[in-house]
Amino acid sequence: MPWGKELPVRIAVTVGALGLALAVPAPTSALALSSAPVPGSAVSEARSGPKGDPLPEPAPTPDYLLPDVSVETVAYGQHTRQNMDVWWQDDGTRHPAVFLIHGGWWSSGDKKQMSTISRSYAEQGYTVFNINYRLSSEAIWPAQRVDAFDAIMTARRHAARWSFDPGKYVVVGFSAGGHLATAVGTYKDGVPGLKGVVGISPVVSPLTAYNDGRGTLDLNKRKLRTAAIKLAGGCGPKTKGCARMWASMEVPNHASRGDAPTLTVHSEDEFVAPAQSELLKARLRAAGVAMTIRTVPGINHSSPLYRLLGVAEGVHAWIAEKLR
Repeated sequence: MPWGKELPVRIAVTVGALGLALAVPAPTSALALSSAPVPGSAVSEARSGPKGDPLPEPAPTPDYLLPDVSVETVAYGQHTRQNMDVWWQDDGTRHPAVFLIHGGWWSSGDKKQMSTISRSYAEQGYTVFNINYRLSSEAIWPAQRVDAFDAIMTARRHAARWSFDPGKYVVVGFSAGGHLATAVGTYKDGVPGLKGVVGISPVVSPLTAYNDGRGTLDLNKRKLRTAAIKLAGGCGPKTKGCARMWASMEVPNHASRGDAPTLTVHSEDEFVAPAQSELLKARLRAAGVAMTIRTVPGINHSSPLYRLLGVAEGVHAWIAEKLR
């Protein structure tokens, strides 16, 4: 029995363009390890004590650790949120990787929420990068997308250290993290090594979230509308000078032929409706890029949806096919 229902393509879907996307400078990053920082790197020096010893970083608790799997906390930038947990096996083999991006309305949440999921992918033999990023209270869009790219660039630059094949990885995001994952997958005309993107209840259309949250009694939809405004720096899409910001946040606007294949999963009646993913699917389909939308009954959102029987297993199978 299939783990979710695939939505049919809806030819009549249209999306109004808000304008040109914001220009984002090429991400740059420096590496610092909680156990062994790269000598001479800017972040290494910034985070070292008087004798050059690195400052301690939070790491997954021993309950999550696996035999033959090492876990390191890595700073990919100088902000306290610019760090990630790396799960890897030093077995002389290059492994494909899974990048995980937590949710939390862009304004909250932490990578520690993804520790159990990180372990599940490490158990399957992947190198896992579980990332934190600057929240909307600390930096407005596109800082979150820049952080995701900085984390990926840091991982690819030091791939040998973590037994990582930089030519084979996927990005998996939950809710607001799904927005970031799909934003990575549609950036410009393709990202080197990226073989697929998965969004669990992804907010691929902040503009839809903004409109859905107007005048509704649904508290989650109202909260998501407010969160999208905060991500945009406090302005609505029709506010003077804000159209380009909202256009940049709108993932379907950036679909192109070089984008990564995409899988999204929604509950049929959750507050981030499957219709958001349909907008992206229509744009990707027009560009010749495959996208699958799976729906399951109910209202579960993000991690509770992922934990439903068969959902994680279906995602695992899709990832395995893309990374084989």
